[in-house]
Amino acid sequence: MLEGFSNIPKVPELQKRIFYSLALLVVYRIGAHVPTPGIDATALAAYFDQAKGSILGLFDMFAGGALSNLSVFALGIMPYISASIILQLLTIAVPHLEKLSKEGEAGRKKITQYTRYGTVILSLIQGFGIAIGLENMAGPTGAPIVIEPGWSFRLMTMITLTAGTAFIMWLGEQMTERGIGNGISLIIFAGIVCRAPEAILNTFRLLSTGEMGIFFIVILIILMVVVVGVIVFVESAQRRIPVQYAKRVVGRRVYGGQSTHLPLKINTAGVIPPIFASSILMFPATIANFIPHPWMSKLSQMLLPGRFVYEVLYVALIFFFCYFYTAVTFNPVDVADNMKKYGGYVPGIRPGKRTAEYIDDILTKITFSGAIYVSAICVLPSILISYFNVPFYFGGTALLIVVGVALDTAGQIETHLLARQYEGFMKKGRLARRR
Repeated sequence: MLEGFSNIPKVPELQKRIFYSLALLVVYRIGAHVPTPGIDATALAAYFDQAKGSILGLFDMFAGGALSNLSVFALGIMPYISASIILQLLTIAVPHLEKLSKEGEAGRKKITQYTRYGTVILSLIQGFGIAIGLENMAGPTGAPIVIEPGWSFRLMTMITLTAGTAFIMWLGEQMTERGIGNGISLIIFAGIVCRAPEAILNTFRLLSTGEMGIFFIVILIILMVVVVGVIVFVESAQRRIPVQYAKRVVGRRVYGGQSTHLPLKINTAGVIPPIFASSILMFPATIANFIPHPWMSKLSQMLLPGRFVYEVLYVALIFFFCYFYTAVTFNPVDVADNMKKYGGYVPGIRPGKRTAEYIDDILTKITFSGAIYVSAICVLPSILISYFNVPFYFGGTALLIVVGVALDTAGQIETHLLARQYEGFMKKGRLARRR
């Protein structure tokens, strides 16, 4: 791996792309500390100190701490993700969108444009909800968080937070186009990783005060290594379906006749299911926090991470989106038709409909296994925090995103290196084959 990193300076284009992505991430982190006008920062920070275990604390983790100081990036990239969820769901229900999704690059650009519009609309709605909620909140000492409440503050907050989210969306698109890796994923990655130093300091503080023993910390470190290893293994795992291509004679040349395989990932949907599930659960829970009503307060308590209702809904949504996203991105009928068109077949299975049914059956089984794996990783933080008093989130969506984005970015870097005949991070190009 070190040899792979040493080859990066030998590729000027790759070096430029990496530098470009890092520069935009620095811009993102600077913007996360620019506060929204009209807020008492001290009262807001004190309020979030009490809300670390709530849904607001989880939302703040995805925003990279931008929500706890209500910076211009307080909404983070979640409105964009929510808009993407809505558009993907509508693609199935609305014929016009379904037609656009099959029109290649032109259709993709149009859907991306609709996603941007949806992001702005959701940002305005969430910005208004946050402004109303902040006006009804106070710090532990009773000091109001909003200095001068009213429509001027609400409009300013809506415009500021919407502009911040639009700018983050633009940063992500620029990183994807001109940098390395997926820009939106890297922004979420940066927001999560930036909280790691705080978690480490809290752990050492608890160790120095005797609230955590050295033996428990050693066990925790071993568990962390094992969990990361399991994630890397499963994310790279594949179920390979053997495919045989018949020989075809065209003129004087013979084509086909070779054996290959159809790779199906155990976790085809990647980190999408937990991100979508978190987004859906965060939205009503956040609104419930901002409405001072007894039954809304009860709903907010039920949707806290670690509560039974939250975990059941979370796992159910993860299973749903694992199957949904796999069905959207992988069509066994199209795969079987393409194999039949080029003379390919699965040994022992008739081409066409029977092959599609065979692939769909295998995909259904491995998706179920993948959903169990994702659910177990995502429930892990609640178990560690509730039963073992671990002072930070470990596991869950955050860890899946961090490991998944790291693997994907490393794979893209290696692809650039191997394209120019430099040795990648791992010998024999394991990451490249994984991709």
